Amino acid sequence: MHTVRIALANVRFPATREESVTLAEEAIAEASRQKAEIICFPECFLPGYRINKQVLPPDPAFLERAWSNITVAAVKANLTVILGTERMLGDALVPTALVINRDGTTAGFQDKVQIDPSEENTYSPGSGRKVFESGRLRFGVVICHEGWRYPETVRYAAQRGAHVVFHPHFHEAEPGSYRPTTFADPANTFHEKAVLCRAAENTCYFATVNYAGDGSPTTSAVVQPDGTLLCYQAYGEEGLLIADLDLTKATGLLASRYKPV
Repeated sequence: MHTVRIALANVRFPATREESVTLAEEAIAEASRQKAEIICFPECFLPGYRINKQVLPPDPAFLERAWSNITVAAVKANLTVILGTERMLGDALVPTALVINRDGTTAGFQDKVQIDPSEENTYSPGSGRKVFESGRLRFGVVICHEGWRYPETVRYAAQRGAHVVFHPHFHEAEPGSYRPTTFADPANTFHEKAVLCRAAENTCYFATVNYAGDGSPTTSAVVQPDGTLLCYQAYGEEGLLIADLDLTKATGLLASRYKPV
């Protein structure tokens, strides 16, 4: 068998930081019931993405407790968790993804390295890239802006054998914005077209995960290594997007042939 089942947590924005923990635990349990081996959450889901949102000030003690609770949930569910969260590095608040193995050990963090200009007064960039493993699955993580606009962030993982690159992000509707109902609609912004490109140009799967929100301009989706759409979540609909990945298709061929100019 070369198939791995993944889950993308297309969940609502938490009303409180405590609710972010509860929603994460519920999604992990549901992913286990649906026999997923790994689940990915949106950007900074715990405690919630801060830009233009009412989120309590950064609290390392809360984060440690919350991460511990999510670890317990991961072990009980017997699956790997990619948790969109934040962490303090000195005085800097860094958006990150915490990867928790199914046995409860911590695989590490993938910090957001490329910060959008709108985030500079709130978040700081991290540094370095990693590739992770969960059983047969090898994967990378790129966070929001860096996955859409910087192809090399995805290529890094694909060149190192990643079958799939997960893309936790936050993208909400703006007043008067176009409200899509079909993935990569030509009338919509460039973002979902970029998602198709990230998979095709690297011959790997690309799994993008957003919050569920009314009028959301992007949604959670999985793109195959040839750049065709495997599946996507109905826009604004809360729930898990489940996908079965055939690892033999994720050859990384085009990523391996890339040579810097």
